[in-house]
Amino acid sequence: MQASWTHYLVGSLLVMCAVADARANRIPNIITVPFAALALLLHSFDKGLNGFFFSIAGMATGIGLLVIFYSMGGMGAGDVKLMGAVGSFLGVKGTLEAFVFCAFAGGIYSLAMILIYRDEFKGFFSESLQILISMVLLKQYVPIHTESSRQKPRLKYGLAIAFGTITYLLLESCGIKFSMFKFFI
Repeated sequence: MQASWTHYLVGSLLVMCAVADARANRIPNIITVPFAALALLLHSFDKGLNGFFFSIAGMATGIGLLVIFYSMGGMGAGDVKLMGAVGSFLGVKGTLEAFVFCAFAGGIYSLAMILIYRDEFKGFFSESLQILISMVLLKQYVPIHTESSRQKPRLKYGLAIAFGTITYLLLESCGIKFSMFKFFI
């Protein structure tokens, strides 16, 4: 079992952010920004300009994966910045691979929330379909407010990011390789 310094730093980042998200429903910049800067510096010192671009590209990938969901109101900016900070450590390929685990964890988490709070989610799917149809027809996002548009239980996606990324890192440090993106990168 082999883990590098990036695994320990990313693990620390994820645990701190998961705890903050669970307690306060937000992921503070005071955690994500210094970790992203640290990753940028460490990769730059380790590999020079190549390390700098490795970190920047990973950060851009992490942000790019979630910024659309943020712009649609599906998650908070802290989640986007957390994925960017994770990307600054893992690079493009690692970020894409970790994101697959995060998306899987987020899907399971979402289903669990829907089952646990099923009464609060009545009409949710028909509303979502109405919003999707209006987006296609109007070519812009227009929220539709109906009588069931009350406050729903919030998904703390920082927990899914933490669980998914830690799962990816543990599997990777056990020697399990992922080649799902070898054709693209």
